[in-house]
Amino acid sequence: MSRSVKKGPFVSFHILEHISSINKKGVRRVIHTWSRSSVIIPIIIGHTISVYNGNHHVPVFIKDLIVGHKLGEFSRTRLYSRPAKSVKNVKRF
Repeated sequence: MSRSVKKGPFVSFHILEHISSINKKGVRRVIHTWSRSSVIIPIIIGHTISVYNGNHHVPVFIKDLIVGHKLGEFSRTRLYSRPAKSVKNVKRF
């Protein structure tokens, strides 16, 4: 369900707090977050945010093309594995 335009985009408070403190200091750090539902806003462009996918943190470099998307879209939570090939069809030398 989408969020109303009147309320504006949801961005976790701790992410904004870290971004503002990093911008004041002028250093680049990786920010770890568990907030997959946070929307990427223009202030975050150029930073790297590690998003938790249930197993480990996946680093996401924020570019201008992904503004408006959610952080969870860029860290997959499920692994896809193909079925193994059958041993009958493999030729051995």
